Amino acid sequence: MDDLVPFGSRIYGLLFLLLLVSRGMDFLSTWVATPNMVLEGNPLAKKLGWRWGIPLNLALCVAFAFWPMPAIVISTTSVLVAARNFQSAWLMRSLGEQLYRDWHIERVQETSITLYLFCLFGQTALTAGVGLAIIYFSNWEREAVAPAIGLGIVAYALAVAFYTLLGIVRLRRAHKEETRRAVAATMKAQSTIQCTPRP
Repeated sequence: MDDLVPFGSRIYGLLFLLLLVSRGMDFLSTWVATPNMVLEGNPLAKKLGWRWGIPLNLALCVAFAFWPMPAIVISTTSVLVAARNFQSAWLMRSLGEQLYRDWHIERVQETSITLYLFCLFGQTALTAGVGLAIIYFSNWEREAVAPAIGLGIVAYALAVAFYTLLGIVRLRRAHKEETRRAVAATMKAQSTIQCTPRP
């Protein structure tokens, strides 16, 4: 499973197809949810956009199809990310990207950060637990597909935790900056009123 497979072989073709479908589902679910990438959580993917993201991922599919273990890990993670995207994509599309973003920000700001983080870590820890159980009870010497799927599940849980935390940090920074600007604007308006001579 750690050995490279030859280009054009049956296994290479299957792995390439697996990567193509799984990465394609990730892209499709992202496009359904946020066609303008407003809600994309991965800053690198957001910066690349559709124009550069698609050819880059196609090149990655060609490259990783040589290596079975990473191909299965990446495919598992991609399928789980796509499933998570599809879960809320209908709501994102029906509300509109910006309206959904504003609505989501309001909900997060109205929630205790402790409760939010507890739920996030509960979700990701339980998901990672499934992956770790698959890894633990797999026989690596006889069958490496199951451990690779387990690693993909763990990678998915870590990605959800990382990008969600990254989004929360950015959100809190943006909120502090908006509050600072609002306070500065209020103070400036008050000083203008006080300096204005009365008739």
